[in-house]
Amino acid sequence: MSAASRRDTSKRDGILIAVLIIVAVGLIVHLATGRSGDDPATAADQQEQQAQRESTGADPLADLPRREPGDPMALGEPGAPVTMVMYEDYRCPFCAKFSTDIAPELIERYVDRGVLRMEWRDLPIFGEQSLAAARAGRAAAEQGRFWEFTEAVYAASPDRGHPDLTPERLREFAQQAGVADLDRFSSALDSTRYDADIEADMREGTTIGVSSTPTFIINGKPVLGAQPLDIFVSVIEEAAAGS
Repeated sequence: MSAASRRDTSKRDGILIAVLIIVAVGLIVHLATGRSGDDPATAADQQEQQAQRESTGADPLADLPRREPGDPMALGEPGAPVTMVMYEDYRCPFCAKFSTDIAPELIERYVDRGVLRMEWRDLPIFGEQSLAAARAGRAAAEQGRFWEFTEAVYAASPDRGHPDLTPERLREFAQQAGVADLDRFSSALDSTRYDADIEADMREGTTIGVSSTPTFIINGKPVLGAQPLDIFVSVIEEAAAGS
């Protein structure tokens, strides 16, 4: 890599790290108030946020779905009546819990029936390895294996703490996911080609107040954390009935 390329890479990483710091500060404040993704108090927070949006007549959450045909980081029909925008970090244990325990059931019940569309957003808040993993996810998506890669990473996630996602480990997950050209995958992983899109996801999340992972926006209604299946079912059914 040339000196100019290294400078460009350092500059881009510096911008992303700055955004990460902003998100991390929000997360710290979120945790300091005694709220986590699985805290029952979040239900009251969600109701308060919804009331504020209704009182102002503005609901930026309703405009989040992109509905791009052929998006490799989305599942379900672009015109599905219910959309779930998912802000996740590959090193987040609660994201892994959702992926392994909840997502398969939602896919079977709603995505496969054309009711639900799930759209991924990168929110890498747990350091440099989270950023590298976000790049890896997009490198896998480029070869049509995004969801298989995501499933492989989360299946190996520890019950507590954050997994060690080194470049070597990410390449192993890509191989497990069936990524055909691993050299191409590794080259993309070492580049900054996806950083602008990752940064756009992060800015979108912070703009609407997302400060922890996982966070889900279902037809404009936020659901925070890896909630029980019946919570997701209730919100999706209500959204489908009102569509």
